[in-house]
Amino acid sequence: MSLRPDRIGPVPEETRRVAQAAFRKGNLCLRLRETLGTIYEDEMFADLFSPTGRPAEAPWRLALVCVLQFVENLSDRQAAEAVRARIDWKYLLGLELTDVGFDFSVLSEFRDRLLKAEAGPRLFERLIEKLSEGGWIKKRGVQRTDSTHVLAAVRRLNRVELLGEMLRAALNRLSEYDPQWLTSWVPVAWFERYSRRIEEWRLPATKDKQEEIMEQMGQDGLRLLSELWSEHTAAFLRTLPEIEGLRTTWVQQFFWQEETLRLRNKDDLPPAHLTVRSPYDHHAHYGHKRDLSWFGYKVHFSETCDEAFPHLITHVVTTDATSTDMEQTAPIHEALSQRDLEPREHLLDAGYVDAESLLHSRERYGIEIIGPVSQNHQWQAKAGSGYDLASFHIDWHNQQATCPQGKVSVKWTPRTDQHGHPKIAIRFGLHDCRECPARALCTRSATAPRILAVRTQAEFEVLQSARKFQQTETFRARYGQRSGIEGTHSQAVRSLGLRRTRYFGLPKTALSHLLTAAALNVIRLDAFLEGAKPAKTRVSRFASLAPVELVG
Repeated sequence: MSLRPDRIGPVPEETRRVAQAAFRKGNLCLRLRETLGTIYEDEMFADLFSPTGRPAEAPWRLALVCVLQFVENLSDRQAAEAVRARIDWKYLLGLELTDVGFDFSVLSEFRDRLLKAEAGPRLFERLIEKLSEGGWIKKRGVQRTDSTHVLAAVRRLNRVELLGEMLRAALNRLSEYDPQWLTSWVPVAWFERYSRRIEEWRLPATKDKQEEIMEQMGQDGLRLLSELWSEHTAAFLRTLPEIEGLRTTWVQQFFWQEETLRLRNKDDLPPAHLTVRSPYDHHAHYGHKRDLSWFGYKVHFSETCDEAFPHLITHVVTTDATSTDMEQTAPIHEALSQRDLEPREHLLDAGYVDAESLLHSRERYGIEIIGPVSQNHQWQAKAGSGYDLASFHIDWHNQQATCPQGKVSVKWTPRTDQHGHPKIAIRFGLHDCRECPARALCTRSATAPRILAVRTQAEFEVLQSARKFQQTETFRARYGQRSGIEGTHSQAVRSLGLRRTRYFGLPKTALSHLLTAAALNVIRLDAFLEGAKPAKTRVSRFASLAPVELVG
């Protein structure tokens, strides 16, 4: 299909007249057109289409429809029907009342083009540009970020179900692409084993019997892979996603022992972020956050939270469920900085904050992170009367430390920890520590001297400063705004279906999250223009009676 950009004209007069008569007090679509215009232009998507071929639907309209269907949580069929039937949608899209719209399949084809060109972020970033130009995003203001879990569109499978469904999915796909080749060699017994979904089997309860079934599946899968990699098989069959999933899973779940295929012990499986858990979604993994565990993905939203401005999402990133929040702090700041959206203050919870991120954000981007750093977990600090790290004076220039008893360290050794971060080991004299009258407050070792493990000077000082600051009322007042991001997650979950992805795979899920964030921004801008105020966190009637000192 080819793209032939046309000049975007005004809303047709008849469409305007009928829409304004039907919505005398206005409507989200009408206000969006009047405030932000069409947002997108065809030229933004020129690289997604061929220079020749049948003319495509105007991509600026398709982009708007994609956002609108997430605003109202519609399927492709429902969105296409809204284009045909709804006056307010025709107003926003600049269509005549008699326009018949397009087939619903055009929307999925458009999203596929976005994914193939990795152009999904354009839809969200262009909307942010328009909002920033309109003055609804404060430059160098305050932003907050947090993540929430997203459930995969597929269900969890145990190992027996996983192996069986992997084989079944591969056989079904091969039956679609080359049934003649498959029926020329497939054993008759396989029709009995893999014609039905594996959960319909009556699986044995004992571990030994289940392992026998899995090893039989292993042999069957090996036979299928061997046939696929034979010289008489069409090479394109080996490139199918279901075949690659089967091959990867068999490498992960089985091994060769004395020329026999054996099932791996569960302890020998690859790390969680590498193990394939579903034949239909190879990117979904098990995630854990505090007491919560889930199967799917994780999404991070960053939003503005300045007074007198709408709270708008400025950045979205979707990750593997096994990815930690800490890994995203620097990439989020880099992405915001590249788009000239970096905040002056960034409110983050403890999962995003450590000494390195505090220092890096301040020095490179001029961003002050407001968030709790890890507490001092040394037993001396917990006891309240011992000599923890803060009790020692460190002379960085002379590379020595002085203990509370006045003894000076004798050795200063730079090294790296298990994660490759630079650290310094500071050792005190053996005789000084053995004869120290306060030894019980300093170390539990019977004979060894005290050894301090500290970060680099800059990280040590910023960490100590942050620990002191987070004990103050000023910190608690400023950090209190961070909790509002949880309301954003709640709105996205309850109104837009964020909790469970509607697609298979990380790329499609990430695109849906960008569209979800764009939809939230549209909804919030419209509410702001209508004068709505963000609701405060609701408190139960009993909780409202709590004493002030208890609430604080």
